[in-house]
This record gives sequence, structure tokens and C-alpha cells, in this order.
Amino acid sequence: MPRKELTTPTRDEGAIQVETTLPVRPRRHESRKGGQPEPVTGAGIRTRVPRITRLMALAIKFQDMVDRREVRDYADLARLGYVTRARITQIMNLLNLAPDIQEQLLLPELLTQKIHERQLRSIVNSSDWNYQRRCWATLKIQSE
Repeated sequence: MPRKELTTPTRDEGAIQVETTLPVRPRRHESRKGGQPEPVTGAGIRTRVPRITRLMALAIKFQDMVDRREVRDYADLARLGYVTRARITQIMNLLNLAPDIQEQLLLPELLTQKIHERQLRSIVNSSDWNYQRRCWATLKIQSE
């Protein structure tokens, strides 16, 4: 790959002329041969982490940031993330779920069906973990 080279400026009739050489890299999706895309191999394919798993992990991370006083409160998180305070509250309410439900959300291999965060909002509002577990079991059956 060529290195950057900068020549000394020359003045011709008051104008400054600068020459430089910049490195050029191939695009990530193109191979080095003729600009054709590289073939996709089975080894490079990764499964996508479910959105609810990412939201649960985000809630835990945000609570850790508040506990360590990196941010003052949820309002600071909302400002930093360019979202509303209500959205941060929805995400943080996932921490009110029973620990075993949180564990199932964090381990995508335990999620056999697609669960949406909106479906969990009614479960999160209850502080009774046994009621949450019954609702969770019903939700899992309905989603199949």
C-alpha cells in the first residue's frame, strides 16, 4: 500500500499547488480480484441476536452505569442515547422481570420463538414473580 507523500508547495502566480498520494484500500465487500464480491462461506455466517436479548442486556448495562455514577439518572441516559425518557423507562422496566425470565431473554438459544418487548410490557408491570412466570409461560405457548 503506498504511503502518504507530500510535496513541497510551489507558487505559480500566487496559487499554491500541493500534491499528495493517499492509500487506496479495496472495499470490504469486494475481493482483490476484479472488484467482484467474495463468495459467502458457511463459516462466516453468524446468527442474529434477537432484539429482546439486546434490550435486556442494554437495561443491565444502563443500570450498571447508573450504579457506578457514570450517569446521574435515566434522564441522562435518554439525552445520551437521543431517545425519550419514556423509552428509557420501557427498557429499564425489563429489570423488573423475574431473574429466570431475564436469564431466558439473555440466552437466545433458550428462546424458541420470537418474543417482542411490547408483549412483555404487561408482564413487567406486575411485581409478583409467580404471576410473571405464569404470564411468561402463556406468552411462550401463544408465540409458538
